Amino acid sequence: MKKTNAVRILDRLKINYELIEYQVDETDLSAIHLAETAGIPIDQVYKTLVVEGDKNGYFVCIIPGGEEIDLKKAALASSNKKVAMIKMKELEPLTGYIRGGCSPLGMKKPFPVFIDESAFAYDLIYISAGMRGMQIRLSPSDLLIACNAIKSDVT
Repeated sequence: MKKTNAVRILDRLKINYELIEYQVDETDLSAIHLAETAGIPIDQVYKTLVVEGDKNGYFVCIIPGGEEIDLKKAALASSNKKVAMIKMKELEPLTGYIRGGCSPLGMKKPFPVFIDESAFAYDLIYISAGMRGMQIRLSPSDLLIACNAIKSDVT
């Protein structure tokens, strides 16, 4: 398996993880489809979303794969008045990642990261390894450390 920037960061921090490969369907990059394809419970698949606040700029929210972000809660968590999802065409230039392969680890620049508090109900969750077709399984507490993140209610 290919080592991505996200995996290198976990290695450098000596954080335990497991890589899970799955078959990519370019016509359906949803977390729900990923979970079905990889045989992973959707409740433990977490997607990485990049949003922009009106006061504090860009930040990242890690939310359950079957849920939608609550922009009002994300604004409150990030001390913004309003937030909006970035446009898809902004994702790669901003983060270095493409849709369906965006990891909260190893972005071009460090952004504030908010992990939905629901993740901490599980011993292990799955996040993108930074490329389509590969997920990282790790503990939410380790992800919190690796991303220097804040536990928050954003869904």
